[in-house]
Amino acid sequence: MHDVPLWLTAVVVTLLAMAYAVGLMLLTRYAYGVSRLSLNNEVAGFKFAVVGVFYAVMLAFVVIAVWEDYRDTEAAVRSEATAGADLYRVTFALPEDGGADIRGHLTSYVKDVIKDEWPSMAVGKASETVTRHLNKLSAAIFAVQPADQKQVSLYEQALDLLTVMSDTRAKRLDSAAGSVPAIMWFVLIVGGLITLGYPAFFASSNVIAQILMTASLAALVALSLLLGLAFDYPFTGDPHISPAPFEEALDEMPAKWPRP
Repeated sequence: MHDVPLWLTAVVVTLLAMAYAVGLMLLTRYAYGVSRLSLNNEVAGFKFAVVGVFYAVMLAFVVIAVWEDYRDTEAAVRSEATAGADLYRVTFALPEDGGADIRGHLTSYVKDVIKDEWPSMAVGKASETVTRHLNKLSAAIFAVQPADQKQVSLYEQALDLLTVMSDTRAKRLDSAAGSVPAIMWFVLIVGGLITLGYPAFFASSNVIAQILMTASLAALVALSLLLGLAFDYPFTGDPHISPAPFEEALDEMPAKWPRP
């Protein structure tokens, strides 16, 4: 998913699934003959309907689950970037030395999220550099000593924004490594092989029509699995979640408070 373009992966996976399903179907026709296999059409057709519905429900559940997690991760990225921009503004109302220190660490944090952590998340890992910047940012905020009630109120808001940044970063790092357990993918792949193997128990007098129906079923199953895999790793390959919210937040971080 990281090193190979999505379209190429889709072509290869679809062709392999079609070759497996059609090849197995043609092999059984050659081994047992059309007349013998056609005796299974009624019974095997009923069983295939049950297997197909069961597998479709399971596959749809996974695809919907990873899509919802993908959307939640997008929202977490936007929330983290927005919290960073808001925290930057709040620091102008805190004590000057402490505010300047926070802004420096916050700017470094956002820049390294874009430059270093996004490529790291593409392979399911976190950036140690960004982690260090977050720790330094936290220490700089904790070191601030508010001078009056107004600064106390803003300092509490800064702590809330830091919490949002930390929590939403943890969310996107969790999603980067995938949300579907390996055992689930194993069950989906084995279930797909079983589902695509069922047409081998049927026999139609029109072999071309049977090949086309079997190939279309294989393509549908393969592309559905690929869809779930693509959204399960939201920072890998294409489509992927971009760091655009952080780039926009960085543009909203002026070196000095803008005059009215």
